[in-house]
Amino acid sequence: MLNSLFPSLLVILLFFRVDLQAKPIHCAIDPLLKTPENWQMTVDDFEKTFSTDGNKQFVWLTKDRTRAKLSRNFHRVAAFELTAFEKKVPVQEVIVDFMDGKLNLVSISLYNRADSGPITKENFAERFKTTGKMMGEAFASKAMERKADAKNGLLTEGYSWYVRETGVAFLEHNEGAMKAEKIEFLRLRIARPNAKGSLAASMIHTRGGAAAKLGDLPKNVKKEPNGNVLIANLPMVDQGDKGYCVVATVQRVFEYYGIGADMHQIAQISEANPELGTSTLTMAKELDKIDYRFKTRLEIIGMGQPLTEVKEEKGEYYIGKAVDERKFLKEISSYVNKGLPLLWSLQLGIFPEIPKISQQASGGHMRMIIGYNDQTKEILFSDSWGAGHEVKRMNMSDAYKASHGLFVLSPTVR
Repeated sequence: MLNSLFPSLLVILLFFRVDLQAKPIHCAIDPLLKTPENWQMTVDDFEKTFSTDGNKQFVWLTKDRTRAKLSRNFHRVAAFELTAFEKKVPVQEVIVDFMDGKLNLVSISLYNRADSGPITKENFAERFKTTGKMMGEAFASKAMERKADAKNGLLTEGYSWYVRETGVAFLEHNEGAMKAEKIEFLRLRIARPNAKGSLAASMIHTRGGAAAKLGDLPKNVKKEPNGNVLIANLPMVDQGDKGYCVVATVQRVFEYYGIGADMHQIAQISEANPELGTSTLTMAKELDKIDYRFKTRLEIIGMGQPLTEVKEEKGEYYIGKAVDERKFLKEISSYVNKGLPLLWSLQLGIFPEIPKISQQASGGHMRMIIGYNDQTKEILFSDSWGAGHEVKRMNMSDAYKASHGLFVLSPTVR
């Protein structure tokens, strides 16, 4: 949750040698939106298109260059002016996914309250209307209205377009936003025809909840010669400098299941506050508000220190038996073997980990446990901080001692 400011500054300065007092750097994302020719864009094409004088206007979220992010600000240091549709619509953030070396899906945050700040209902409506008009022209088809249906796990509303040769597009906002009841987010997603991956699957998934079935998840478990047993195909995000470790981790789990909810939508539903701390109880309450809405089931394996079984009933938490180290490790191996990642809250900076964590990183945090190694007596985990944080290690006993909570969100579709 807590990234050191100094490494963040170093990364930015490596990307751009600019005077921070200068005008924001303009970056038009239109090449990503010009269907259907955009789907021919390769990874190298993308790097060339979004680089100026050798300076990248993006950051890779994965080492294998399958996911990148463009943002108005990288940890609020370097300013960028992102726009779409010939500067008609301002853009907050863009996530770009590649599959088989070519552009697969683009997810665009046109507005989110945490990063963008307040917005008038008139500006929000204009942003929504203009984007809808431009997408209708790009797809040369009539939009289909999508209404929210909370009982069936459909928590956004807006419009969709589908053309066999062009792809599929969703323009979505939180329920009630157009009535200015509470404006939280506006996002646009477009995917190529026959797009691959769980996030693309969520776009053609007609019902709420997960596109992936519980019984299919063990196929994602890899057993490596060095003793590693870990879940593959987990997406990566970067929570930025917000206290969004819970919702960022949940986004990754949901996307893995084929639930198309980003951290901004999840933050709205869980009522996460990026400015507040992340106590284990706060994390548990946020998770409890999330699970049933997305047709998932939350299991609390243990909370507190030392870890203790906890039963939740109508918002109240009742303490049960202690969760000893043996059970802690047994639960981890059991869920990992089923292809289910675990949400792990802990105190940072107490025990060593590989790679070594920044000295400035401390406090409560949520990670994702993605595997284990019985030979080396280590758990494998991942932080939602972008490239380089995909797989990390910690001694099993140390991991248990550092723990404040262990949770599992599993899809209900079998």
